[in-house]
Parts: sequence; structure tokens; C-alpha cells
Amino acid sequence: MVKIRLRRMGAKKAPFYRVVVADSRYPRDGRFIEEIGYYDPTKEPSVVSIDKEKADKWLANGAQPTDTVKKLLKIAAEK
Repeated sequence: MVKIRLRRMGAKKAPFYRVVVADSRYPRDGRFIEEIGYYDPTKEPSVVSIDKEKADKWLANGAQPTDTVKKLLKIAAEK
């Protein structure tokens, strides 16, 4: 199953996430199919940037977003 999920990056206590499309069997920070955006919760206000066209393409092809990514997609759509 293909999922749209977060991939943690950044230093200890300073998380930075990339929004990626990955097979659900791959590890959280492991292999992925495509990067479609990023999320930086450390900034004030937090920064969310997601390529809407790529996200829509993957959702149309049956990729399942995680709960957190669903919220981020809504925030990105409002901008």
C-alpha cells in the first residue's frame, strides 16, 4: 500500500519533516518514491509547503495520507 507520510529530518530536538510518498513497508526515514513537500514546526508560525498537483495525482492513484498529513494538506490548501 502506498502512503503519503512524514519523513523526519533535522537535528535532535529540532525536527524538520519532508512529506513523501512511500510504500507502507519501508521504514519511516528510509526509501521513498517521491518527495512532494515539507513541514517545519520549529518556525513561528509553522511552515507548510506541499506541491498540490503532485499530492492530487498520488491521491487520485490511491495513495493513503496519514492523519497528520491530512491536516497538513488542509492547511496547504487554504494558502
